[in-house]
Amino acid sequence: MSKNSTSKPYTTNINHSDKWQEIITQVAYRFNKQYQNQPFEVPDEVKAMPIFQEWNTGILNSRIVSPFWEIAQPQKNQYCLDIGCGVSFLIYPWRDWQAYFYGQEISNIARDTLNSRGSQLNSKLFKGVELGTAHHLNHPAEQFDLVIATGFSCYFPLEYWSLVLLEVKRVLKPGGHFVFDILNSAQPLAEDWAVLETYLGAEVFLEPVSEWEKTIKTAGAKIVKRQLGELFELYKIRF
Repeated sequence: MSKNSTSKPYTTNINHSDKWQEIITQVAYRFNKQYQNQPFEVPDEVKAMPIFQEWNTGILNSRIVSPFWEIAQPQKNQYCLDIGCGVSFLIYPWRDWQAYFYGQEISNIARDTLNSRGSQLNSKLFKGVELGTAHHLNHPAEQFDLVIATGFSCYFPLEYWSLVLLEVKRVLKPGGHFVFDILNSAQPLAEDWAVLETYLGAEVFLEPVSEWEKTIKTAGAKIVKRQLGELFELYKIRF
């Protein structure tokens, strides 16, 4: 796809008969609207919620962002893949870490933004962002030392995440780590946040932590470290 083809809310090269296509399209459309600063239409009762006010002013994001680097900081010359990367290369200090950055995104707006600006920031470390889904990674086996996926697992059921874990296992080097976050449904903010996101256009799946950990174990992974935030819980796992 050419970089100026941002008028479509979502395009991908995967088979449209894929059972996950509808959810993926909804999530991509929700984030494309945000990246383009388009207005979201929500009911007055949602606008009255404190969490909406914090989201609308940008305060909420700084409270709930998952600092993956606190439990798995990319090391110099490591090959890192950020799934669902958004515009992260413009935010995170990849240049300080001296790690090679690859991205994969379902939002063509985020993909185009990073590909147009990333190489200007550091053409050596920035290796480009591809349009694609988390369960079909556009990379060969055993390519990465570290794979990161934050901010989107809650929009998909555990059945989908099982597929993601298998794909991540395939592209990780032996001994590599996968860092991702889950929505901790026991946290006080969780239900209000789920309501907000649903009205913003993406349904949220509130899964118990015990079911997440069962899914991780079934995939053949071991939990190396965890870190609980105000809403999301970070996991560092190794296969």
